[in-house]
Amino acid sequence: MAVWSSYAGSGPILRFVRVGTLDNPDVLPPDIHIYTSTKQPWVIIPDTVPSFTEYYDRAQYWSAASLERRLAILPQIQAYQAGRQRA
Repeated sequence: MAVWSSYAGSGPILRFVRVGTLDNPDVLPPDIHIYTSTKQPWVIIPDTVPSFTEYYDRAQYWSAASLERRLAILPQIQAYQAGRQRA
């Protein structure tokens, strides 16, 4: 099982820890569900958690602090993407 992953668009700039690899994953339940159009029928998503068949408008759901962190790292991600296009 992978402990972390990267999205293709961000390459090595940004890594995501897979919650299932933590000792106590139950303390970090999902706060939003995306790409639910391809979920298995046995996956039950609570009505109390926002869910989307595809992606969502992050400005509507992310906190101001999260949006600021994204803006701070975005130039590094864009530079990585530009470097890949030249290669």
